[in-house]
Amino acid sequence: GAFLYNHLQQKVRNAEALAQKYKQQQEALSAQLQVVYEHRSRLERSLQKERGEHKKTKEDFLVYKLEAQEALNKEKQDSMNRYGALSSQHKILKNQHDDVKKQLLDLQLQHNSLKLEHRKSLESHSQKLAQVQQEKDSEVTNLQDTVFKLREESKLLRKAHQEVHSQLLNAQAQMEEFRQLKEALQKMPGLR
Repeated sequence: GAFLYNHLQQKVRNAEALAQKYKQQQEALSAQLQVVYEHRSRLERSLQKERGEHKKTKEDFLVYKLEAQEALNKEKQDSMNRYGALSSQHKILKNQHDDVKKQLLDLQLQHNSLKLEHRKSLESHSQKLAQVQQEKDSEVTNLQDTVFKLREESKLLRKAHQEVHSQLLNAQAQMEEFRQLKEALQKMPGLR
């Protein structure tokens, strides 16, 4: 009985020690579990906060996406309007370019025609100028001949004039002699 009592007492002590050990383990586990609960609570709060921020971010993103879509649509519409305006302007400029090109071709043809006409006119003018120069040279030659002839005639006329003047002087001298002779004759009484 004593042995059984000791044995049971030993078992009770072992059981108490084991219970104490389990109790310590339970307390440690409870503390760990408390830490885990607190950590879980913090995580849940953080998750809730993250969810709130995510929701706000999602709403902001949706608002941004909507605004971006509206801005994109507006920019697309503006781009289409600009493209339409540029396309119209391009057509107008293309038509103007075609008109200017046609005018340039017309002007080139007109220029070539005027150039040909100018060349013909220049050749005709050169021919006329050569003809006029030839006629002028001929006329100058004729005038030179005429001047030479007139100078010869002038010499002859001057010579004839001198001869006439000389004859006139002789005639005047003869007239003076005749007058003196007449006066002398009139003074002679026998001839009266």
